[in-house]
Amino acid sequence: MRIKSFSYFTLLLFLTVSMHAQNAKKKEDIAAIKSMCGCYEVQFNFAETFQYPKDSISYTKSKTNHDKGIEWVELLEDQPNKLSLQHLLIVGPSEDAIVKHWRQDWLYENNNLLSYSKEDSWKIKKINAQKTKGQWTQKVFQVDDSPRYEGSATWVHYDGRHYWENTTDAPLPRREYTKRNDYNVFKRTNVHEITATGWIHDQDNIKINRNDKEEDYILAEEKGRNIYTKIADSKCKTAQDWWYKNKILWNKIRSEWEIVLQKNKDIKIKNSINDLTLFDQFKNLNNESSQEEIRTIISSYLIN
Repeated sequence: MRIKSFSYFTLLLFLTVSMHAQNAKKKEDIAAIKSMCGCYEVQFNFAETFQYPKDSISYTKSKTNHDKGIEWVELLEDQPNKLSLQHLLIVGPSEDAIVKHWRQDWLYENNNLLSYSKEDSWKIKKINAQKTKGQWTQKVFQVDDSPRYEGSATWVHYDGRHYWENTTDAPLPRREYTKRNDYNVFKRTNVHEITATGWIHDQDNIKINRNDKEEDYILAEEKGRNIYTKIADSKCKTAQDWWYKNKILWNKIRSEWEIVLQKNKDIKIKNSINDLTLFDQFKNLNNESSQEEIRTIISSYLIN
């Protein structure tokens, strides 16, 4: 009886300590994700590193890209198992010069991934709950709040470093999709690392040509390094004001997309209708636009 009693209390103590450790780890994860919010001066750096074209004579290497900007990252949702961050790029001194940039949602122990296939289509991928235990899924969305790419991994806090790393397929980046037609899938290895001065989005990317008849063909590789340096929030006031004036509309758009995504079904989206992208359609809306109008627009771009 003494052995059984000792074993029971030992197990109880172990479970209690384990639960406290898990809760502490989750709090550290949340703090890391939230630290990406605020006002940043950003350096966007991309360089094609290796090429494997079938025709090396006619192949044109992508130009090395160095850009700078100021970006405001707004915390949209702050829930125990979900954080949502909206990026707003400032390209000029007035509110007319605000670009609604990408959005990143973070879900804790999420088991459903929307995995990019090719040609603006995504397939539902279910992951075993044991594999995602303690992990965070980063869901990245495009400027029109449609899906872009998703991946699940563990935030690591070790030896003074705080980072999250994942590899996943994605559509072509905006800097390339209007210029390149020799590949159709962008396999991204994303590392988000918190630093003393802000954070870094480090990337090792592979440009892939994918079709249903052959194995994936790797065209080239690319290195990306976006450096976010924290600056005073006051320097992002135009972006903050823009979001305050437009957030009702984008909250409506986001909620309509949420209805679509919660069905956990494969998705294929039309690139344009009458030469208008989905984002072009949203430009004609305002805070007074109805949910039904937004729903109708989104539905018209979805291919059943």
